[in-house]
Amino acid sequence: MSITGRSTMDGPQSAPTPKSAPTLKRVLGLPSLIAFGLTSMGILSVVAVYGAGTEISDGHLPAAYVAALVAMLFTAHSYGQMAKHVPVTGGAYAYASRAFGSPVGFMVGWAMMLDYLFLPMVNFLLFGLYLNSLVPVIPPQLAVLLCLLVVGLFSVIGVAWIKKMNIVVVAASVLVILVFLVLAVVNAPELSFDNIARPLTLGEGGVAPVMAAAAIVAFAFLGFDGVSTLSEETRNPRRDVPRGIILSTLFAGLGYTLFSVAGSLIAPEWRSIVNLDAAGTELMQRAGGDVLMVVFVIVNLGGLVLCGTAAQMSVSRVIYAMGRDRILPGTLARLHPRFRTPYFAAMLVSAVSLIALVITLEQAVYMINFGALVAFAVVNLATIKVVFFDLRKRGTAGMVRNLAMPLLGFAFIAWLWTSLAWFTYLLGAAWLAVGAVIFLLRRRKAGGQMALNFDDGAVPDGTVADDGAASTGQMPGGREGARTPGN
Repeated sequence: MSITGRSTMDGPQSAPTPKSAPTLKRVLGLPSLIAFGLTSMGILSVVAVYGAGTEISDGHLPAAYVAALVAMLFTAHSYGQMAKHVPVTGGAYAYASRAFGSPVGFMVGWAMMLDYLFLPMVNFLLFGLYLNSLVPVIPPQLAVLLCLLVVGLFSVIGVAWIKKMNIVVVAASVLVILVFLVLAVVNAPELSFDNIARPLTLGEGGVAPVMAAAAIVAFAFLGFDGVSTLSEETRNPRRDVPRGIILSTLFAGLGYTLFSVAGSLIAPEWRSIVNLDAAGTELMQRAGGDVLMVVFVIVNLGGLVLCGTAAQMSVSRVIYAMGRDRILPGTLARLHPRFRTPYFAAMLVSAVSLIALVITLEQAVYMINFGALVAFAVVNLATIKVVFFDLRKRGTAGMVRNLAMPLLGFAFIAWLWTSLAWFTYLLGAAWLAVGAVIFLLRRRKAGGQMALNFDDGAVPDGTVADDGAASTGQMPGGREGARTPGN
């Protein structure tokens, strides 16, 4: 079931897409999707919020990560459900379009681009800072430009090449965390069960400090949704994309928790950390000396490159889907003749990413949070609309999986909105206003309401629709006349 691009925007003279037109390559299995999700989140990104999270939670950062993981799994579950029932590229854009129509879908996709366009920039800026700390003669801006060019190249080469690199970097990151954990146990100032368990419990301040820290560290999970944009490059998207989303979120949360437990062992009194903003490197040095710190920085540099690549690949596929649907210019839906990647969209993202040369890390983070939370909130609601109401997946299990869990996911995302700075709302509102103008102009050019058409083109051979029925016609919840099992 795919968004074919046959919308009223095409106009009367538009012809159907030729059967011989290139399509995205279906080369990904479950391990590759998990690796993609983990690199999108960046396992070692835990260091970026370690200091702030530890301070806010008063030394109970592991408990905050456990709380954030449980909460984010509800939204990951919603993404998995929608990926199962709407197995097309585009992620939240496609899901919102299916549930609420193209106007809402466009606005969600537009908000997603705010997240995905600036997420690579965060990685570029961090790469510049880390490489400059390792090799001071290289100016941060030169390092940013170097990372940007490499990521641009990788995003054109495509997932078939990148999936092996993702697995290598994920393995190296996991190894660094495990070595850090072992050395933290060996070199802990005072090793005891209490020192291990205490950070995982509530402190004297009760639940409030832990949940406040959970609101901060939850943003370390941003990126798992990128797996949903790879449905048309996955061999069995109905089965593997939902599993990839859930498992990558779960494994990332486990890695974050283990790292924070190790940090609490090597520095049981968090106030002894000299520089909370650079807590990660300081903890690595305490546990394993300069060697471990340098290895950590090198692995982190590789992780930042691939995290930026994953983010850029995700946004280029969202832009590709919107171009294919003629909601954005059709040129953006062009695929590279050899690599079969949306190279026009990827080059556009690289051009926009040049902004990283003139903005700060804090400004980029502001932009990411708004777009991600819009997408997360709407996907939770879309799950209820499509799966619970349209597909009528109810009963006892359905009430839990398709109503209660998405509602809990939405409630947590709504709560995260309260942790955003006022500047984030201002930037987000301006971005949405620009998107609304673009949508209205595109609709006027199309001569009427835009509508997406979902067909069977994206479902690989051998997969079946819901309840084992053959997949035919439009997806349930689509336009009038759609065939809905159980209706």
